Amino acid sequence: MKIYLFRHGETEWNKDRRLQGQSDIPLNDYGRELAAETASALKDVPFDAVFCSPLSRAAETASIIAGKCSGPVPLIKDVRLKEIHFGQYEGHRFDDMKQHDSSHPLHNFFCHPERYIPPAGAESIPEACDRAWDFLQEKILPLEYSCRNVLIVAHGALNRCILSRIQNIPPERFWQISLPNCAASILSLEDGQFHVLQQSIIFYDSPVNG
Repeated sequence: MKIYLFRHGETEWNKDRRLQGQSDIPLNDYGRELAAETASALKDVPFDAVFCSPLSRAAETASIIAGKCSGPVPLIKDVRLKEIHFGQYEGHRFDDMKQHDSSHPLHNFFCHPERYIPPAGAESIPEACDRAWDFLQEKILPLEYSCRNVLIVAHGALNRCILSRIQNIPPERFWQISLPNCAASILSLEDGQFHVLQQSIIFYDSPVNG
């Protein structure tokens, strides 16, 4: 079984380099265009199941891709696919956090993820990774012998959680994976084991917000 793990298309907050987290920011027009180009490239891939984050930027991306590729396949939203939660810092520009000295609560998230301690009301990287893995175990593993192609659309950090767990990437290398908007990582599931076949590929010309 193949799993097409996508990040959503572009939003205005992506364009403005703002931290989105679980804020429900919709796709912009260019984000819809990227999703449509991606759908055209995958028009011959029949998806047997489609899952997405309930946040609108992911749900709309999934709808565009699945609608062009699969016909009437139900879109299943799962809260465990939401982006990692940043609490009061959602909406802030992440370049400021990266350039700030280490006293900023989100500095380590970007610069030293192995040391990141979430501020009050936010979520840790291991917590996000655990819920993403729980989703895979509960919803995707049982499909191995009944589906050939599965589509999942989620978010940048959340998808890195999945890829890191599968490949045993240590926390300090969390950001080594570049995931532009609408980037896909193609996974396989064989005998209950996940493998990464291709990572961070795009189906349009130049990477956006990688």
